[in-house]
This record gives sequence, structure tokens and C-alpha cells, in this order.
Amino acid sequence: MQVMESEAVPQARDEARSEVAAGWRIVLPACVAVVPLGLALGVLVVQSGLAWWWAPVLGAVVFAGSMEFLLVGLLAAAAPLAQIAVSTLLVNFRHVFYAISFPMHRVHGRGWKAYSTFALTDEAYALTATPEAAGWSRTRIISIQAFFHLAWVLCVAAGAGLGSLIPPQVVGLDFAVTALFVVLGIEAYKVRRSVPISALALGCAIVAALISRDNMLLIAMGMFCVALVCSYVLAARRSRRD
Repeated sequence: MQVMESEAVPQARDEARSEVAAGWRIVLPACVAVVPLGLALGVLVVQSGLAWWWAPVLGAVVFAGSMEFLLVGLLAAAAPLAQIAVSTLLVNFRHVFYAISFPMHRVHGRGWKAYSTFALTDEAYALTATPEAAGWSRTRIISIQAFFHLAWVLCVAAGAGLGSLIPPQVVGLDFAVTALFVVLGIEAYKVRRSVPISALALGCAIVAALISRDNMLLIAMGMFCVALVCSYVLAARRSRRD
């Protein structure tokens, strides 16, 4: 009995190592692809007047991609905590729907579930929301998320170090936030080529900018969400009548 237990321990370790290695191979392309974005965030943190150590803190604690870029501007402008909270809710609300197809049932243990929920980024979802991932082990899923988390923090920290070397005369780095959301908007349009929705989003942005430039993003996203809900309700009522 003891011999069998002693043989099972090395076997379990080998399986865990192979699963970690498999997770690393799966997430490596995403880690490479995110390097420019992480460097841009680190540089933006320093150029926004924040201390360099804010970069790895945001990367490790917030870990929300586009929200981190937005949060840099909110922190630099000393925005109220309520505005930061609502902005975070609106920007990251899509993560609620990620849990529907993410293989969370394979992640056992409260602590591991908590971390997996925290580290459920767009990239992690894209890599794990597949039919094959439904049979992956907890070790592989957590490895994918943890390696990507580590790569993001390292890239952001490196960007902060590079940002301190860039002279203050270099301006325009804060446009990375605008460029990021433009790219996200283009990718969203490719998925669902709807001109009315795009026009609605643009209209909400223009109206919000006229109402308050300081709170433009919050107002625009709120108006856009309300408009989408209303259009959905109206479409459902029309389908029932028909």
C-alpha cells in the first residue's frame, strides 16, 4: 500500500508539470501579443504623472486591460470613487456573460475559483471557451490565467521603466487609450456588422460630450446601454405581435 502511494506522488507531480507546460504553450502567443499593449500602459502611467510603482500595482490588482487605461486617466484626474466604480462596472460588465461558457466547473476549490474569476480576461476567455477546454484540468486552466497575469504585470512594469527614460517633450502617449477603444470598436463591428448600432454609439458619445466632457465616457456608456435595452424590448414586442 505504501509502495503504491509512493509511486502515485511522483506520477501526480509529473502530470501537474505536463499540465502546466501545456498551459504555457497555449497562452504563449497571447503573452507575446500583449507585450506592446502592456508597455504602452506602463509608459502612460509614468507620463500621466503617477509614480512608476502604480504600473505593476494596476497590472496585478486591477488586471482588466482596457479598464486599466481608463483608470490611469481617472486617477490622474482625481476622479471620485463613485465614478471609478460605475465606469468599471460598465466597461467590464461583459465579463458576466463570459462565465456562461468558461469551464469554471473544472476549477475546484474556493481559492482557485476566486482567482480564476478574477483572472477571467478577454484573452483567457478566448483561449478556454472552446469545446476542448471543457475537459481540461484545473492545473491547465489556472496555468493559462496565471502565466498571462504574470506576463501582463512584467510588461506593464517594463513599460513604466521605459517611460521614465522618455523625455517629457514627447506627447501624445495618452492617445493609446483612444486607439485601444477604436480597435475594440472595429473588432466589435466585424463580429456584428450593424450600422444602426454603430451610429447609436456615435450619437451617444456626441451627446455625452455636449453634456459634460469630464464625464463623457460614463454618460455615453449609460445612454448606450439604456438605448440597447429599449431597442431589445421594442423588438421583442414587435415579434410577439407578428
